[in-house]
Amino acid sequence: MGPSIDTIDFHGIPALRLATRAGARAVVSLFGGQVLSWAPAQGEERLYLSDKAVFDGQTPIRGGVPVCFPQFAGQGALPKHGFARSREWSVAEQRTGDDFALVTLCLGDDEGTRALWPQGFSLELSVIIEESRLDMELDVQNTGDTPFDFTAALHTYLRVREVEESRLEGLYGLTYSDTADGGKLKRESGEAVLVEDETDRIYRDSVRPLLLREYDRSLGLNSEGFPDVVVWNPWEERCAALADMPADGFRRMLCVEAAAANHPIHLAPGQRWWGRQTLIAL
Repeated sequence: MGPSIDTIDFHGIPALRLATRAGARAVVSLFGGQVLSWAPAQGEERLYLSDKAVFDGQTPIRGGVPVCFPQFAGQGALPKHGFARSREWSVAEQRTGDDFALVTLCLGDDEGTRALWPQGFSLELSVIIEESRLDMELDVQNTGDTPFDFTAALHTYLRVREVEESRLEGLYGLTYSDTADGGKLKRESGEAVLVEDETDRIYRDSVRPLLLREYDRSLGLNSEGFPDVVVWNPWEERCAALADMPADGFRRMLCVEAAAANHPIHLAPGQRWWGRQTLIAL
């Protein structure tokens, strides 16, 4: 089979299905501009999508890689994580080659976004799959005539076999804000981050590649442009309170997010910013 990009119906919402000649595959939803599925060639699914995710074209989809823009979490007056993850994006480009498939989706300001956030902007999300690699790049442009500040993230839900048996390496020595402990500033003292309770941390100024180790497989994570890394797992009690998560869903997921959360990005009229996250199955 050659590389392909097909328009599909995914639980009632329009999406694109990408495939490479080697067998890598992904699904990207137009609602939210969101990667919902990714598996490397001859490999298993590596993104977590909740069994109870809502696909009504209005509610943010729980899982995959939601785009948080122009606000991360509750750091402002907008709805949590902003509005990009609950808007309809359009296809700007789709292309395949011998060993890759690429789609670029775009979202611009309209009457609905300006009612929430009175700024002119253009977003592009490029998604590229290769044999063992997923690249996601978010491009933000100020198309208005006034400057604006924003925070953002690629809120990546990774599928794990058992979160308590997973080790995230590469964050040693970094300062983080512990949201689960009132936002206290702490320093990472472990060689690996282990999830044994509710975990909600914003690691600052992360420049090293990360490695998520499981029993018999690993996943490399690299980011550019995004200065921060968010690590999140709701654990038992908070997971049970989420209507769109199964009660044991926290055991099968770990969010490792490329983010610009600690300091807002400032864009003057006409300026652009970009950030990228790359996942590599090892």
